[in-house]
Amino acid sequence: MRDILSPITKWFAEGESFGLATVVSTFSSAPREPGAAMAVSADGEVVGSVSGGCVEGAVYELAQEVMASGTPALQKYGVADGDAFAVGLTCGGTLYIFVEPIDAERYPELGEVAASIERREPVTVATVISGPGRIGARRVIWKDRASGSLGGKRLDAAVDDDARGMLAQGLTGERHYGADGERRMSDLTVFVQSFAPPPRLLVFGAIDFAAAVARVGRFLGYHVTVCDARPVFATEKRFPEADEVVVKWPHAYLTENASEVDERTAIAVLTHDPKFDVPLLEVALRTPAGYVGAMGSRRTHDDRMQRLREAGLTESELSRLRSPIGLDLGARTPEETAVSIAAELIQLRWGGSGRPLTESSGRIHGEPMTSG
Repeated sequence: MRDILSPITKWFAEGESFGLATVVSTFSSAPREPGAAMAVSADGEVVGSVSGGCVEGAVYELAQEVMASGTPALQKYGVADGDAFAVGLTCGGTLYIFVEPIDAERYPELGEVAASIERREPVTVATVISGPGRIGARRVIWKDRASGSLGGKRLDAAVDDDARGMLAQGLTGERHYGADGERRMSDLTVFVQSFAPPPRLLVFGAIDFAAAVARVGRFLGYHVTVCDARPVFATEKRFPEADEVVVKWPHAYLTENASEVDERTAIAVLTHDPKFDVPLLEVALRTPAGYVGAMGSRRTHDDRMQRLREAGLTESELSRLRSPIGLDLGARTPEETAVSIAAELIQLRWGGSGRPLTESSGRIHGEPMTSG
């Protein structure tokens, strides 16, 4: 829902009702992840996507029916028996989509949820999508409070615990419970959508390659920080795509902000200067960052590894370093290099092989290797 937040909150603020369709689960080669959303306004305007074009027409019609009836619906979409282009997924996957009517009465917390997302305040929305008598019940959960009810105190308490755990990991998906929150039962299916702050991309080294990496990082949804000790190079004018530009010695900045580094954080060391990157990597490789990459030739890499060993890093810590940084795409320019780094980030997240799809077989869309 994050990518359609602006238009739907505008509709909401103007007192309009709309239909909200959300992907709640997928199987096989489904094109969109759980949490992908599409909304249909009362006058027929459409924003967002749930399948990349395969079933949007059918979902549009269902959203209009849901708005007219006021009753939510959970719909399965797979390959159509006759014409797959009519209402099915041509890729062979399966989507389960929950469509619900939204207005100020049914979802009074939407404005507060939107504000939390804009402030990068973690929040989750738990919705009953199947089960007797409670479909559409919703509870909004923050780290320190909650609003709404799914139908009972015990169920609310169980979902609160699970939702906060999922929020900490940046996970979105279904959970199953008994009527009173029993976790070993499946009377109710609850869809928990986490709106964790965007993952962080820390780019060290204010060079042309960093500007390109900042652009592609922003495009991929990262909160991008560019850091360099040289004020003449580390300027907002040179890095307009970065969320923040910091003038500080890289290792000092990372040490001071180590508590904000988690498994979703990516660190790109582009300085390729021992006085910057060796002390920086000493810190970076001892954080829980999910990705630590460093630019440089193979000769630079060998020299860097030796310096890091002399600094006391273990072989286990050194094995986390992705250097030379990026996938082998034959990149030359800053922009091409940024694409190769982005490709490695995507590969790490989803576990892809990095080979051309024409040379592979089996499922195209795999399961994520890291949370986020």
